[in-house]
Amino acid sequence: MGSFKNSVFVLVLHLLEGALSESLIQLSNNGYEGIVIAIDPNVPEDETLIQHIQDMVTDASPYLFEATEKRFYFKNVAILIPENWKTKPEYVKPKLETYKNADVLVAEPNPTGNDGPYTEQMGGCGEKGDRIYLTPDFLAGKKLPQYGPQGRAFVHEWAHLRWGVFNEYNNDQKFYLSKKRIKPVICSADITGENVIQKCQGGSCVTKQCKTDIKTGLYEEGCEFIPHQSNNEEASIMYSQSIDTVVEFCKEKNHNKEAPNEQNKKCNLRSTWEVIQDSEDFKTTTPMTTQPPKPTFSLLQIGQRIVCLVLDKSGSMTIGNRLNRLNQAGKLFLLQTVEQGSWVGMVTFDSAAYVKSELVQINGATERDALTKSLPTAASGGTSICSGLRSAFTVIKKKYPTDGAEIILLTDGEDNTISACFDEVKQSGAIIHTVALGPSAAPELEELSKMTGGLQTYASDQAQNNGLVDAFAAFSSGNKAVSQRSIQLESRGLTLQNSQWMNGTVTVDSTVGKDTLFLITWTTNLPQILLWDPSGKKQDGFVVDTSTKMAYLQIPDIAKIGIWKYSLQASSQTLTLTVTSRASSATLPPVTVTAKMNQDTGKFPSPMVVYVKIHQGTKPIFRAKVTALIESVDGKTVTLELLDNGAGADATKDDGIYSRYFTAYDTNGRYSVKVWALGGINTASQKVSSQKNGAMYIPGWIENGEVKWNPPRPEVNKDQDKQVCFSRTSSGGSFVATDVPKAPIADLFPPCKITDLKAKLQGDNLINLTWTAPGDDYDHGTADKYIIKISTNILELRDKFNESLQVNTTHLIPKEANSEEVFVFKPEAITFTNGTDLFIAIQAVDKVSLKSEISNIAQVSLFIPPEIPPEKPSPSLPCPDISINSTIPGIHILKIMWKWLGELQISLG
Repeated sequence: MGSFKNSVFVLVLHLLEGALSESLIQLSNNGYEGIVIAIDPNVPEDETLIQHIQDMVTDASPYLFEATEKRFYFKNVAILIPENWKTKPEYVKPKLETYKNADVLVAEPNPTGNDGPYTEQMGGCGEKGDRIYLTPDFLAGKKLPQYGPQGRAFVHEWAHLRWGVFNEYNNDQKFYLSKKRIKPVICSADITGENVIQKCQGGSCVTKQCKTDIKTGLYEEGCEFIPHQSNNEEASIMYSQSIDTVVEFCKEKNHNKEAPNEQNKKCNLRSTWEVIQDSEDFKTTTPMTTQPPKPTFSLLQIGQRIVCLVLDKSGSMTIGNRLNRLNQAGKLFLLQTVEQGSWVGMVTFDSAAYVKSELVQINGATERDALTKSLPTAASGGTSICSGLRSAFTVIKKKYPTDGAEIILLTDGEDNTISACFDEVKQSGAIIHTVALGPSAAPELEELSKMTGGLQTYASDQAQNNGLVDAFAAFSSGNKAVSQRSIQLESRGLTLQNSQWMNGTVTVDSTVGKDTLFLITWTTNLPQILLWDPSGKKQDGFVVDTSTKMAYLQIPDIAKIGIWKYSLQASSQTLTLTVTSRASSATLPPVTVTAKMNQDTGKFPSPMVVYVKIHQGTKPIFRAKVTALIESVDGKTVTLELLDNGAGADATKDDGIYSRYFTAYDTNGRYSVKVWALGGINTASQKVSSQKNGAMYIPGWIENGEVKWNPPRPEVNKDQDKQVCFSRTSSGGSFVATDVPKAPIADLFPPCKITDLKAKLQGDNLINLTWTAPGDDYDHGTADKYIIKISTNILELRDKFNESLQVNTTHLIPKEANSEEVFVFKPEAITFTNGTDLFIAIQAVDKVSLKSEISNIAQVSLFIPPEIPPEKPSPSLPCPDISINSTIPGIHILKIMWKWLGELQISLG
């Protein structure tokens, strides 16, 4: 029996290994299927938007096909239409497609006017992105001069999403020095254009050639490289797909390896095509010999939510107070989490299945209370998961098709026959969310969630961690508007002794407050419960359920904004507090916190990564305090502070995505993930990092020798940034660890790669380096030492790092992980003269001599400002009027200048 169980567990883990996101995309015979493009419920109804989406994808498909050397095209796309739009006969009900697993979201820009398409990328080079964001005006073609044709821009974003490549432009540094020459950050280097600046005064604008700053050797601030609309160069899509001739990705032969852009920084100087070639998509396909068909589209409209609870009541549910904890969590879901208007049914199972409630529509408290009375109160018998699922399908089919219906399956037991209903599950079209309770729950549960796009969760028997309540709180609708979803503000637990107190506060911010519920659970006796609102008024009226050992208080109307205080007193028992709420207004997006792991299976010694996204609508929340609690199947917990610093596991600084490596494995099996987030900065500025992963905003074009400027990109004053006080708790689901050795576990984790190395000149030929310190184990602890190498050849430094010249770092003592490191040195062994380009990279080494990957390569170019001779009086000559209102021919100005210089030479001769 044991060996069979282990073999099944290994099989399931093999099926799940490498799974990263909830996306339904599959690559079949060179065509991408299962793409989901969702229209946000807050977008005003406009049927033409659906046609714009279809036109974009239809135009993008042949462009993608040719750009990938006839390998990939778009085969079919599902368009999710909001529930509040008018229904039409051609709109059908979704199956597994939801807003949560949508690959593209069409939403209103925030702030208004910022319509640039971009992709959220949580991971590093070669790792799939999370989601593409588009706006209605972009899709309607209203931003054509700024971003180019919509289909081409979509291919640019698709490369971010599918293959984890990055941009080959740089909005923060548009030029760099190379061998005494100023070069624009472009790829390929053969793209032609002009370096010009637009200067405006009194409503009149003049275009001029850029001047060189004599202190830096670079162009003056505000200088732009304006490409010719008509070029001869065919690469690169990740620089500017909007250039007419650009039809391919940069390849190794034409990749600009010196350019200081995100692609070089994150992908070790590799071209985008090299990264694409390393992808699983590329390795599993061959070029097509025929033209691909046009994409097909399915129009899906969100409908009513249909949920059936499938709950284990087998004999093992008597262990560890599991059945009572199930009742507590189930009541929270029924009383609060599930949305108004939803249809809910209930099935319980042991060796057989029992229908406890047919589908009932939630219209108010009456239906909610009735459903709570159907929760199981006695446990006995064996475990037949398939029986429970089949009964749920039957319950749902009495009123609706199973397509798109949700099943919440909880079990604590093993069932060796569970795979017998896998085919039925796949054919049902239902979404199955799973809750694995305790250490012995069937290992195949994760496969049920994965094959149907459901959420997988795990709850241990440690009641103080509140894992079961957290799991059920996570099952809000994947398709309802965010204003209708239940949001968890707090989840805490504590085991108290000798009349101890559990004290704390919960912040209700202005974006939430509707349907606020305070829920307290206990394990033996009713505790003393004290709760005060922000005005100091004590709150009474808790509904006490002694049989389930829980009490709850529903705050009427909108809860008061501010800090709510609670005090709970008990002896020799475990208490938990859970607070949930909903958006205070349908028009004000609530602050939301979503958590996920980088994959569903962690294979020791590969680290896992925790990601937490905090945002309000599409605006990121900066500088929040974010903590993750990771609990193993043995009940041991690890607390991680997550960071948004652009170092270690965090891909991009200040994008509202907080990350950290997890390396503290202690056993094989399931681990649950839970996060807390407090406070932060709500920024109105969209000069934010998330836009770095989008199509370039073209400042202008050169047509027929003249610059035609686009309107400047809209920016909002950063003074509008404001502190937001909030508290949130969110479940990050669960993952499974394998290959963890028995204790003591050897140190097999090296320091993480340094990704933010910067270099600048300081004083007399000194070089100032800054970076974020890695740790002893990835981004934890303190490294033992640094190895710094330099070279005048960027590729030699990358490919022959060990043979490159080493900098003396005797006095450089590493700081704790995530601290700022500063190191100043003079390159003694290299002739550092005017125009010398010097490249620098770092490796961190831990105490057992494990080395990090080589850092990103930083560059400095020695520029010695020329001596300015004293001014001499010169003959007075009339200056030519070369100003042209708003445009300037690039070649024409040179002719004027040569003519003028010729006249000057004659006059001085």
